[in-house]
Amino acid sequence: MVQEDLSYKDKKVISIGTVSELTGLSDRQIRYYEERHLLTPHRTSRGTRKYSFSDVERLMEIADKREDGVQTAEILKEMKRKEERQDRDLRKKMLQGQLNAHFRYGRK
Repeated sequence: MVQEDLSYKDKKVISIGTVSELTGLSDRQIRYYEERHLLTPHRTSRGTRKYSFSDVERLMEIADKREDGVQTAEILKEMKRKEERQDRDLRKKMLQGQLNAHFRYGRK
């Protein structure tokens, strides 16, 4: 997806320093969560990380779960399950729309 087509929440425009200020997490913690595949910042041609508001929200959720003692591996599993559910729900809605369009086509 092209950066211009994204909602403002998903555009990767925020520096790691600003993300650190917004979340209260250190740069090191943020990079660690990236290493653990809990988020994926955009990298500029010079390698600078850029984050979105959605990434900031995700980091806040991760920090809350870590404070509750949840391990990063479990957080990753939970995130993958949630994404799979969302993908399934989207496919189901798309299929339902196709079926509705097919069977209602030409009927009034």
